[in-house]
Amino acid sequence: MSIMLLILLQLLVFVSCAPPRCDPGFRGQCKPTVEEKPKCTDVMLSYCDDMPYTQNMFPNILNHKTREDAEGSAEYLLLSVVETLLGGECNPEVRMLGCSVMAARCEKEKVLKPCRTTCEAVRKRCSHAFDGIEMAWPYFLDCDRFFVSDEEGCYDPLEGLRAEQNEEEVETPPEYRDDMIKFNHHSNAQMISILKKTEEKCEDIARTYSIGRSTEGTELLVIEFSKNPGQHELLEPEMKYVGNMHGNEVLGRELLILLAQHMCSEYLLGNERIQTIINTTRIHILPCMNPDGHDMAVSGLQDNNYSEDEGPRYDSSNVGRNNAQNIDLNRNFPDLTSIAYSRRRQRRYRTDHIPIPDSYWFRKVAPETYAVMKWIRSIPFVLSANFHGGDLVVSYPYDLSKHPLQRNMLSLTPDAKVFKLLARTYADAHESMSTSRARCGSSRGVSEKGTVNGAQWSSIAGSMQDFNYLHTNCFEVTVELGCEKFPAEDELFNGWHENFEALLTFMEAAHRGIKGIVKDEAGNAVKGAQISVRGIRHDVTTAENGDYWRLLTPGVHIVTASAPGYAKAIKKVHLPGRMLTAGRVDFLLKKAELEPDNQEEDSIPSMGSYDRFDPYNQYEHYTLMADVSQNRPESAKKPWWWSYFILPEGPEPKWLLKHH
Repeated sequence: MSIMLLILLQLLVFVSCAPPRCDPGFRGQCKPTVEEKPKCTDVMLSYCDDMPYTQNMFPNILNHKTREDAEGSAEYLLLSVVETLLGGECNPEVRMLGCSVMAARCEKEKVLKPCRTTCEAVRKRCSHAFDGIEMAWPYFLDCDRFFVSDEEGCYDPLEGLRAEQNEEEVETPPEYRDDMIKFNHHSNAQMISILKKTEEKCEDIARTYSIGRSTEGTELLVIEFSKNPGQHELLEPEMKYVGNMHGNEVLGRELLILLAQHMCSEYLLGNERIQTIINTTRIHILPCMNPDGHDMAVSGLQDNNYSEDEGPRYDSSNVGRNNAQNIDLNRNFPDLTSIAYSRRRQRRYRTDHIPIPDSYWFRKVAPETYAVMKWIRSIPFVLSANFHGGDLVVSYPYDLSKHPLQRNMLSLTPDAKVFKLLARTYADAHESMSTSRARCGSSRGVSEKGTVNGAQWSSIAGSMQDFNYLHTNCFEVTVELGCEKFPAEDELFNGWHENFEALLTFMEAAHRGIKGIVKDEAGNAVKGAQISVRGIRHDVTTAENGDYWRLLTPGVHIVTASAPGYAKAIKKVHLPGRMLTAGRVDFLLKKAELEPDNQEEDSIPSMGSYDRFDPYNQYEHYTLMADVSQNRPESAKKPWWWSYFILPEGPEPKWLLKHH
């Protein structure tokens, strides 16, 4: 009985606590329960506070229930960093377009959708920037899904921005309107995006092309400037700049990215000096030879050099110096210098076009080295500079000491006068390199006015500048740009200011000396003819169309042109000290009786052996290596920015991945 009583009491409590029900007999006296409708509220998202309206509504189109939900989302995180990710490109259009979805305009308790035409215009202009960093176009900027047509009633989320831009265009003279060059570090993807954007902007004078891939599969992208991109012009010298050979030495990389943008912009603005350089010279710029090493250097800085109070700290760590195979690329070229030294006692020895020994191909050759060697052999380069960091000096060949037991011995090439002149050309044009107060690093004890012989400074075998000189017509120097290998971003502007004039002046140095065309009596070009200068045991050869370029110092020179089956032609040349362009010296070769081969046994091998490049077909091996890296599973090679978007809670935002 007591149990039944307890049950009845519990039921009574339950009924008394239940909400009152509306009896059908009292129709009209009971009010139905009404859910609270969403209302317009003030825009509180800080990255959306410059929109051309003041109120939005939650839940929003992306089903974020509250402002807090929106602020904690990967979509909002993207809007907060998109300017940095894209290097300032398409800012603030992409961010404002995203805000028009996340913080949709609200009027009279009704959400208004943004115009599809605005979305399509922004996507057309900016999708390449996302491609450049290997990021997919954000799903919430799907023009068909979240935007509507004019007929459906829409608003332009960029209306206020366009008004500001129109005012700026009225106030700013046309000759000063230009994309602002930003002085910041660039990822490999950002660098490639900038180079391709520069190509699009200056399509009449610029072209990008790939010379191969790194070990990890990143493109080694070159940008070329010429009045006829992609074509060798008769008698037009070709020169190159190479940066970031050591991945942790980054100033050269950033300077070359800036240089490409500057040359494009200034050419379009009518800068006469830039126009003259581009119209008379074919310029090739490889900002990064070691993209994998650069990635490692950046990761090393982020992992080891971060202070909560001061942010990233940059030092001279060697992390990232080598490539992904841990190969120092500036020790990986064929050691032709030792071959040149072994033959210097021979009466008729030469130091040019030395073939690559077959034994070289049995060692570990980096894909980056292989790609650059093929590139150097495929274009008749005259002049080159290779940019490094850690010192402030220009180094010239040889890099390998001529005495095996003395590692710091002055070891000069037959063209020592030319190399010293080239080194001084850059150092003197630099803001401070040639002054004693600017010296730093280990070169201080041996450098002279900002220049130094490589072997006297630090002897190494297999360097790129020695290979250029001994294997091709190209004269290359190594430019050390400063004591800091990885300078902070706020130092990049000073680096540009200090080197800008030197970069242009060195390009103009490609026009020193003499140039000309070698033809036979029928007027046909003679390819591969040798151009010799008395007193200099280093010849250059004519290109496909019979043209040649020979860098020389001012003075009197006896120049000879020769080719198998022709009699030699000799000319005396006087080069004035203030001559600004190369002197024109043509040669006409007459047929001659073929003489028996009186070449000494110990002379340089024939051009036939010079043409033997990669006799064991290593190209397929290096291509396969890069392809394997390029096609690794997605999980093994997420983009560099992926870690920014991994939130403690919630799913991975795989919609950001381009190939998801």
